[in-house]
Amino acid sequence: MDSATPSPIKPFRSSLADAARFWERGRLYYNFVLAAVTAFWFIVTWPHFRPALTLTSLFLFAILGLIANLCYSAAYLPDLVTQHYASALISARKRWALWVIGTLFAMLLTSYWINDEIYPDFQ
Repeated sequence: MDSATPSPIKPFRSSLADAARFWERGRLYYNFVLAAVTAFWFIVTWPHFRPALTLTSLFLFAILGLIANLCYSAAYLPDLVTQHYASALISARKRWALWVIGTLFAMLLTSYWINDEIYPDFQ
């Protein structure tokens, strides 16, 4: 194969940079949405959550935020695999659909966690 002939498979570094450009742009919005869901539940059920505002619980909320971001980073794996094996299938529209579905799932999981795991402790 001649060095001037482009390879049909993108190099890993190029694929990773492409994935990072897309996913890191959405991370800020993802965090904002999850913070808004959390704020919504705190406001709606405020009198019950007042005892939850301690340094220990704020530390635990920070840990949950880190876990949410770790889960967000999991999107890189299918993105990189798709770029490697089926680059024609991945498009900006499909990535945005995956981002929306993942964010909706994270909103559902956040609401569940607050209502089922955290809220009962402070009733």
